[in-house]
Amino acid sequence: MCADTTSVDYKDTLNLPKTDFPMRAGLPKREPEWLARWEKIGVYDRLREKEGRQPFTLHDGPPYANGHLHIGHALNKTIKDIIVRSHQMMGYDSRYIPGWDCHGLPIEWKIEEQYRKKGKNKDDVDIVEFRQECRDFADHWVGVQREEFKRLGVTGTWEKPYLTMDFRAERVIAEEFQKFLMNGTLYQGSKPVMWSPIEQTALAEAEVEYHDKDSFTIWVKFEAHGGANDLEGAFVVIWTTTPWTIPSNKAVAFGRDISYGLYEVTGTPDESWAKVGDKYLLADTRAADVMARARLEDGMWARVRDVTTEELQSLYLLHPLANADGADGEWDDPRDFRHGDFVSDEEGTGFVHCAPSHGMEEYELYRDLGMLEQVITYNVMDDGSFRPDLPFFGGHYILSRKGGEGTANKAVIDKLVEVGGLLARGKIHHSYPHSWRSKAPVIYRNTPQWFAAIDKDMSVGDDTFTIRGRALEEIDKVRWTPQSGRNRLHSMMEARPDWVLSRQRAWGVPLTCFTKKGALPTDSDYLLRNEAVNARILEAFEAEGADAWYKPGAKERFLGNDVNAEDYDQVFDILDVWFDSGSTHAFVLRDREDGTDDGIADVYMEGTDQHRGWFHSSLLQSVGTQGHAPYRNVVTHGFTLDEKGMKMSKSIGNTIVPEEVIKQYGADILRLWVAQTDYTADQRIGPEILKGTADSYRRLRNTMRFMLGSLADFSEADRIEPADMPELERWVLHRLAELDQVVREGYAKFDFQGVFQAVFTFATTDLSAFYFDIRKDALYCDGDTARRRAARTVLDILFHRLTTWLAPILVFTMEEVWLERFPGEDSSVHLVDIPETPAAWRDEALAAKWSKVRAARRVVTAALEVQRRDKVIGASLEAAPVVHVDDAGTLVALKSVAFEDMAITSDITLTADPAPAEAFRLPEVEGVAAVFEKAEGEKCMRCWKILPDVGTHSHEGVCGRCDEALSA
Repeated sequence: MCADTTSVDYKDTLNLPKTDFPMRAGLPKREPEWLARWEKIGVYDRLREKEGRQPFTLHDGPPYANGHLHIGHALNKTIKDIIVRSHQMMGYDSRYIPGWDCHGLPIEWKIEEQYRKKGKNKDDVDIVEFRQECRDFADHWVGVQREEFKRLGVTGTWEKPYLTMDFRAERVIAEEFQKFLMNGTLYQGSKPVMWSPIEQTALAEAEVEYHDKDSFTIWVKFEAHGGANDLEGAFVVIWTTTPWTIPSNKAVAFGRDISYGLYEVTGTPDESWAKVGDKYLLADTRAADVMARARLEDGMWARVRDVTTEELQSLYLLHPLANADGADGEWDDPRDFRHGDFVSDEEGTGFVHCAPSHGMEEYELYRDLGMLEQVITYNVMDDGSFRPDLPFFGGHYILSRKGGEGTANKAVIDKLVEVGGLLARGKIHHSYPHSWRSKAPVIYRNTPQWFAAIDKDMSVGDDTFTIRGRALEEIDKVRWTPQSGRNRLHSMMEARPDWVLSRQRAWGVPLTCFTKKGALPTDSDYLLRNEAVNARILEAFEAEGADAWYKPGAKERFLGNDVNAEDYDQVFDILDVWFDSGSTHAFVLRDREDGTDDGIADVYMEGTDQHRGWFHSSLLQSVGTQGHAPYRNVVTHGFTLDEKGMKMSKSIGNTIVPEEVIKQYGADILRLWVAQTDYTADQRIGPEILKGTADSYRRLRNTMRFMLGSLADFSEADRIEPADMPELERWVLHRLAELDQVVREGYAKFDFQGVFQAVFTFATTDLSAFYFDIRKDALYCDGDTARRRAARTVLDILFHRLTTWLAPILVFTMEEVWLERFPGEDSSVHLVDIPETPAAWRDEALAAKWSKVRAARRVVTAALEVQRRDKVIGASLEAAPVVHVDDAGTLVALKSVAFEDMAITSDITLTADPAPAEAFRLPEVEGVAAVFEKAEGEKCMRCWKILPDVGTHSHEGVCGRCDEALSA
């Protein structure tokens, strides 16, 4: 027994951690300080000064400048920032030019709303003045969003972003349009396009979203003539969910391979529009359903006979409004009756009502037949009303002015009832296209629009191709993340129609072209193609912006002396905003000094909806003007949902606002959430998920704090070479070499979740729960030993790798960690690269050995946890277990290391003897068992180990190791 040493306090002799790095991060308050610091020292610009680096450019898909950021914006910009920063730290010159989409209907709509509140009419305002109000509105929100994006820690050229409304950008957009004009792919056509009656403009597919809607549905009778006797006067029945298109009906189509029959009514209930003796032509698979809709029960109708498609072809039909009093002959012409490949008997009647002005399949059918002039109508006006002189229906609106149900459908149905043209009616709840801006339903409407022909041969230099064909080829040259993005865009490109370029609005870049008066769109001289005129337009746009197109005398100014202005009309439609954003590669990647040498981005990264949006339009535009895709990689993220997997909605109250998350947790927590999630699929976020993210952050912060504390006063004089290190340290270096490859490959393929999971598991499991746990004793209690020097050398190596590996994700925290060790006005973790990790550090044999050591350690620590739970011991240092090992190789491995240090016990006995039945075992670790024994000796008052030699040295109450440290 040693003397009483309770009065001895050796705490001041320990090498306890020294750091001012707080466990409480205080991110909401401190992050703005780092943002100001980065701006002051010019981190982004200083990185551009690094020479000899391969450029890497992520081209920013422009967000729309109209409102505060939502959680989708935060996800999007954070992913982009991680890509940019990680590639910079892997040795690239990684560039990011943020941009904004500034033209188009959403902004124009906001200005019109302001006008309506003031009782002001847009048409009474000078168009240049109106456009200036749109420009001011966009400029305001660019400023707001810029600060919100910067608050997320996103790096880039914030002082010099790209804006589609900049004069230079408007000039280039017009120039890109002129290439379509000059290469012959631009044409004016009249075909059905998705039209918003509320916004009074054509819409692209990317501007449409689908919502459930209740629609009227009707079964309409077309009287048949010209066939066999029993078919004369029979009715072909059609079904439609758009009654308002009946006045524009020009034909009915049947299916060549559908089985049809003639059906006769034999009895009727009190309430039915069917009459006894009526005969109906129906698809056999649909007959029972149609009769039920007409309230005809079984026994009230009978099938008379088969009807062949040859018989159908011999018929002509009468419109149900034919010969109606007051119709003025509007619908008296016979309706065409022919087969169409798009007809099926899966729903409806097996016949399709054709209004080619309001349906693309019918339009294409009659276009291919060369019959468009006979079947195209212009019954529906821009505002969704019927033309004023249309009998019965003139002035009725398809939609109300607020986007609800108008009076057109009811007017048509009522008239059909009056003339006996209706067999049945009802309502259907179905998915229907809506404008994503006004949220109002859209219609298909035939209007004159400007198109880019995507199947017409064109040339760029000596290269001849079609836009669709080349786009499909280019898709397979791009790397897609996830790969499913390739299939999605490929299928869309295969099936898409010609590109509708025109919009009937005011705020945007106009279609800078002129049409010849008196010429037809099909005439070769209909469009003016004049290089001198084009040049004058571009020169004006560069100096004055696209407003130049709308100033008095613009036509005469641009046509100059080359062309007689009286012979031409100026086009005032504006370009689809997707053409604007699709052209951004031209004025960002190609034209800017910080663009790319070849005008191609390394990465485009946006949400999955951009397969039909920006990815799509950029590919069409670039192929149409350059013959190749504007990107090498396309990365796609999913949508952000709440914790229950529901779409976020203000009305439900489940939205997560980035600003609120930042106020509560800080931007780094939001960034960490992004890194932890599989962004390629839909992600979830909510209070509980953010709490879990904050917990992961605290664990990482604790890891970094431990390293900082243990590295206090570390200098190059303390460093030792790997060859001189204990096996445990060399095993850590091996793990670092493995992880370095995982991190680099993960960042290179944009797999941040994989990177973070690997680093987080390493930091919390390999380091905090294993290496740090073991080496605390040596770090705190050893003197200036080789073991302690080795541990601190490894900690320094770990520090440089963990901070740089995590800096692209936790931009603020890793800066704080870095500055704790390397303070200075010009110091920043974001100015350094991820250190190269020597391949020689990898040691698979050592790793295999330490896998056995760790497995055996788990058995011991689990056995001691049982004793701690039962209050037999308070700490593992009170134990000296006996460990039974069956495998000779494992036993040798354990004996070759200080296994008692690994197990954090005061002593340990290793034996090959068979383990007794009561020994502790873990099912997953075969051949290793532990028997608890208490440690013998006294407790060292410095390191707390219980050893026999405590009290036998020159310093009171300490073990030999501590006595040596105290004597040094």
